[in-house]
Formats: sequence, structure tokens, C-alpha cells
Amino acid sequence: MKRFTLPGTDITAPNVVLGLMRIADKSDDEIRALVRSARDAGVDFVDHADIYGRTLHECERRFAEAMRLTPAERDEITIQTKVGIVGEGPYFDHSYQHIVASVEGSLRALDTDRVDVLLLHRPDALVEPEEVARAFDDLATAGKVRAFGVSNHTPRQIDLLRRYVRRPIAVNQLQLSLTHAPIITQGLASNMLGEPQSATIDGGGALDHARLHDITVQAWSPFQAGFFDGVFLGSPKYAELNAVIDRLAEEYGVPPIAIATAWITRHPARMQVVLGTTTPERVTGAAQGSDLPLTRAEWYELTRAAGHRIP
Repeated sequence: MKRFTLPGTDITAPNVVLGLMRIADKSDDEIRALVRSARDAGVDFVDHADIYGRTLHECERRFAEAMRLTPAERDEITIQTKVGIVGEGPYFDHSYQHIVASVEGSLRALDTDRVDVLLLHRPDALVEPEEVARAFDDLATAGKVRAFGVSNHTPRQIDLLRRYVRRPIAVNQLQLSLTHAPIITQGLASNMLGEPQSATIDGGGALDHARLHDITVQAWSPFQAGFFDGVFLGSPKYAELNAVIDRLAEEYGVPPIAIATAWITRHPARMQVVLGTTTPERVTGAAQGSDLPLTRAEWYELTRAAGHRIP
């Protein structure tokens, strides 16, 4: 498992993350088996959000109930959670009061004294960045949050926060997969008049912005065809792509899901892949792509097979 230091922090992290948004209906044994499979593969970083589950903080609470971590075991795991989405509506709230109250709720649900990484879940159009800065400062000073980041933010939204927030913005969690890759493929077709792929839809080079400012991109839905449109792996809609994936999987001696992971982790931006599966075998298989040495030719072949324009 490839590891690195999360920029601006003292947190050593794997480049594969276990997402836990779908564990509300899982038994304690199933949750423990899922986490154990991740740990055995070298994944000691888990991703939560206050809204995951049927009720507020439900998945965080189920994780704590099932794992019952000792202090030493807690120290071995990096826990990330997110704040900012209000289910009633929905609407977004990055006010000082909401951020602090949500973190307090997460700490209770997770049965821990600290969150390792806190992300603002979705951009709040009414954000007052001074309030975010104050919340981050107070939470860090109190020892309740170690590091901070955002999710689904554009470069300019991040720049607005960075004008006021004194803590490093260490993470931006963005949707990215082989078939949903505008943060990568837009740049490949830049300035091509009439080419839809050239359209800038992320506020202008989200991935390049992250690299310039030492922000780690976390790729969510890494196997989804689009915005919750189902997985592309094994789908007849992506026959050409799966043929390439299957051939490379056989050549490298790994399952196909590892190739889909490796397409992201091969990128020099040092991104993290956030797994959403609750199947231990898929976690194990995906983790095998962590440091798979895809060649440039293989990476671009996969990109073409996914339907992206390589001029």
C-alpha cells in the first residue's frame, strides 16, 4: 500500500480510503469484517459524514458500536468526517454554530475525543469564510480536529476560504472515475472549439489547482459510471473499456477493480481513492491497485477506451 504525508499535516495516509456511508444496515460482525479486510490490505483511513445513514450521525455511531476501539486501536486509524449538509431541505450550512455543533455530534457518535480530518461537505453559497476560519481555529485549539479540508469545491471557492482560513486546506474530495473524469480530461482537450470535453465545468482546473496548493484530491465514486449511474466494471455499456481492463488485469495478475483503482493512483497528483463498497473482497481487490505501475501507454489506453478524447 502506497502511503504519503497529507500535505500541511503530520498524518501519514494510504492512497486508498475506506468509505463508510453504507453501513447503517450492516451488523456488527459485517462492519468488523469490512474494516478488517481494509486493515489487512493496509487501509487505515476511514471516511464518514454526519449525514450518512437514515438519521444524523447514524453511520458514525454504527462504526463506533461495532468496532469498540480501545485507545491504542483508535490511534491506529485515521478518522475523517464531513459537515455542512442539512438533510431537511436539503440545504448547506457552513456557519460557525453549525460546524462546531456537528463536530460535537460526530465526536459523541464516534465515541472519540478527536476527528483527524474534517471536510466541508458541499459548498455553501451563503458561506462567510471568517466564520469557517473561527470554527476551524477553535476546533483545532481545543484538540477536537487535527486537519481540515473541503469536498466538491471549485478552485475559486477554495481560494475564498484560504483568504481567511489560517489552517491548511489539506483535502478536496471530488467525484472521479475512469468514466467520470472532467478534472483530468478537460485539460487534454483544452482550447478545442466545439469539443464538449474541453468545456470547463469545475471552476478552472481543480486538479491542477490542488497540485499547485498542496491539496490532496480524494476521488469519490471511483467505480461509478457517472453521478450514481451504476458501476462501469462489467457493464455492457462499457464493453471496450472492460476489455482493456480485463486484459490488463490478467497481465498484472490482479482483479479488474484494481486496474480501475490504479488508473487514479497512477496519476502524479498523489490522489486518494475513496472506496464505497461494503464487500470485503472488493476492498481487498481494489487495494491491490494502490501502487500498480501502469505505464503511460496503458494509462492513456484506458482513458481512450473510457470514451475520452485524446487529440
